[in-house]
Amino acid sequence: MYRVAITGIGIVSCLGNDPETVGAALRAGKSGIVVDPQRSELGFRSPLTGQIRDFDRSILSRKQRKSMPEFAVWAYASARDALTMAGLSAAEIQNEQTGLLYGCDSSCIAAIEQVDALRLKGETKAIGSGQIFRSMTSSITMNLNTLLQTKGACWSLSSACSSGGHALGQAADLIRLGRQQRMLCGGAQEINWQSMCSFDGLGAFSARVAEPAAASRPFDAQRDGLVPSGGAATLVLERYDLAQQRGAAILGELLGYGFSSDGGQLSVPSEDGISRAMLMALEQSGLAAAEIDYLCAHATSTPAGDAAEAANIRKVFGQKTPPISSLKSMTGHELWMSGAAQVVYTTIMAQQKFIAANINYQEPSEATAGLNIIRATIPQAPRQVLCNSAGFGGTNSALVLAFS
Repeated sequence: MYRVAITGIGIVSCLGNDPETVGAALRAGKSGIVVDPQRSELGFRSPLTGQIRDFDRSILSRKQRKSMPEFAVWAYASARDALTMAGLSAAEIQNEQTGLLYGCDSSCIAAIEQVDALRLKGETKAIGSGQIFRSMTSSITMNLNTLLQTKGACWSLSSACSSGGHALGQAADLIRLGRQQRMLCGGAQEINWQSMCSFDGLGAFSARVAEPAAASRPFDAQRDGLVPSGGAATLVLERYDLAQQRGAAILGELLGYGFSSDGGQLSVPSEDGISRAMLMALEQSGLAAAEIDYLCAHATSTPAGDAAEAANIRKVFGQKTPPISSLKSMTGHELWMSGAAQVVYTTIMAQQKFIAANINYQEPSEATAGLNIIRATIPQAPRQVLCNSAGFGGTNSALVLAFS
């Protein structure tokens, strides 16, 4: 069983489009959540959303973007940056030992656009040749495979809001088992009102419209729903020994991956599902729960979800938990990419030597009382970390990371 090194990261998020900008926002407790006027005009209960700013789409030509939804372009940008950080050239990844595995669970806007084009023009040939590739859930990996010309694993993973976490875990397993030497893996999520209107109709979003930066408040007694967000996150994972041989700067190590399913309800999490994933990840890592010095929680700021995760955390750690924060307090819930983004954010914190706070946490609810929630930035690097993610249908992922 081979060890798995993290050698590169890339990020496009509402906090920024590079590790330096994102790190500064995380350290300062700066929110990327805004009010979208178009959602207000359309009649959304909650017009709150994360927002990608200052992204340069010209990194790809118009022809290249023809088959790519916006989030796939973000994924390409994050992959390009991760490869640059890893010091890997185009020639070094164009082989059968380099693969792609991304988490994504929908491509809503492209499907709507092709139907609108048919209705407008009255003939299918008006839809355009790129739309079929834009509307497929595997759009990220098929387009990156073409652009980067990797020849190994190439598929997308769909498991709701745990998609990104499972993508990283399964990519690490391919390396650990010797089936791939390196993997580009992560997740991406579109940001548009069309993909969010049904969620809004369920009343799942925070209604704290007057205070966008204070709307996402994981674990807090006054939490009233999540805030949707998105972007793209990529990690380069490599066989540890090969990364050492080529003199790569090793950012961290993915020690363990755990998974589970609740076997219960579609949208109500159980009080033991995530804990089983956490215990599996810890077992593979060889670490005891007491050795974890930071827990990057999934907590999305929903009353039921945060309460269930709190119960799961207690099952693993007892009454003395490690320092905990949910970075969704700043980013909102990045949905399909969130499990991967959390690992990128944690790697940034390890590199820049701090642990970000759970902003907007003022007082616990009865269900979340007793957790060691970080209220202010801690000026030291995380060393041994557990990252949780969970999704509709009761699918759970947990990852254990180590930083030197």
